[in-house]
Amino acid sequence: MNKKQSYYMQSDLIILFIMFVSVSLLAIYNAQQLEQYGNENFVLKQILWFAVGICLVAAIQYFDLDQLYKASTFIYIFGVFMLFVLLISPPSIAYPVNGAKSWFQFPGLSLQPAEFVKMSTILYLSAVVTRHRSKNGAPTLKSDTLLLVKLILIVATPVVLIMMQPDFGTAMVYVFVLGMFIILSGISWKIITALVASSTVLAAALLGFIIRFPELAQNMIGIKGYQINRILTWFDPTQQSSDATFHFDRAYMALGSGQLFGKGMDSLEVPYPEAHTDFIFSVIGESFGFIGSALVIFLYFMFLYKLVTLGLNTYSHSPFGAYLCFGYFSVLLIHVFQNIGMTLGVMPITGIPLLLVSYGGSSVLSTMIGFGLIYRVAVEHTIQNDYLFK
Repeated sequence: MNKKQSYYMQSDLIILFIMFVSVSLLAIYNAQQLEQYGNENFVLKQILWFAVGICLVAAIQYFDLDQLYKASTFIYIFGVFMLFVLLISPPSIAYPVNGAKSWFQFPGLSLQPAEFVKMSTILYLSAVVTRHRSKNGAPTLKSDTLLLVKLILIVATPVVLIMMQPDFGTAMVYVFVLGMFIILSGISWKIITALVASSTVLAAALLGFIIRFPELAQNMIGIKGYQINRILTWFDPTQQSSDATFHFDRAYMALGSGQLFGKGMDSLEVPYPEAHTDFIFSVIGESFGFIGSALVIFLYFMFLYKLVTLGLNTYSHSPFGAYLCFGYFSVLLIHVFQNIGMTLGVMPITGIPLLLVSYGGSSVLSTMIGFGLIYRVAVEHTIQNDYLFK
């Protein structure tokens, strides 16, 4: 292997990816043993999605960070355009599922644009912050306010389109990413404190309004009845009907039934909906117990730690690459926290998958695109270090 080829062998990222793929395939294999899935082979489909994802990761390596930086605006605009096209598309190619018009549906294939736009938004946010800091130099109150407005407008555009589908859970991921970029972009803490205080008051008031006047909230805000039930169930499951708490009750029962070491392969006993997607962590808990669940959480911790350290080490020579790491970190963090949190009952139930583990074409491909961007950052960081220490 020559030196150029060695740059592309990021062994730590490759090992982490292999471990996540192994966990995903084992968990999905166990999930599909439940009678509700019949003879459908989700493991084979997941392998196919990962294979396509690996091809995307390889394709991204042909573009350096400077090229991605220059193309970020066009990629972002294309992503937003696809969200708009989705809303105006006829039911023949965009049929509403569970009341949400979130997928393009073709024979044998469905794609969720909002998943891919996460990565195009991170790409553009990273470019905007880098460009703003390079152009304006030392931060001032005026320049920080301008940057804040830019970041809010960039995220607000896809969020509005996603809320019109409606897909509240995915929209909240974008809001979390926005919050991380505001904090990490160097905006004055005076502005951030004022923004956090006002946002907290607004969120508390909105939540109180939904809980106190659910029917009025449906008419005025457009929030769906099942979404209100999920919020009410989150606050007090004992006061809700068994139908409203069914998903949580079954998933929680499955998770706890694994006890310390789990029941092993092919031994699931508690059926519940969406076991291979939204509630994959319950499958892990029932199959491999507390030990297996803790190891999966530790695996995520190692990946998140890698993203943080890579971002910090990259910042001096490539702020754009560093912000890509931090953006991908924020997406992974909110997905892991929300998905595992809803399984444990500390977060309301949403349709947010456990990235790199849950089954799903759009989710896997979007995550692999992000992984490809991070892999490119790691490659260029290795090249930079090699030149630096020659």
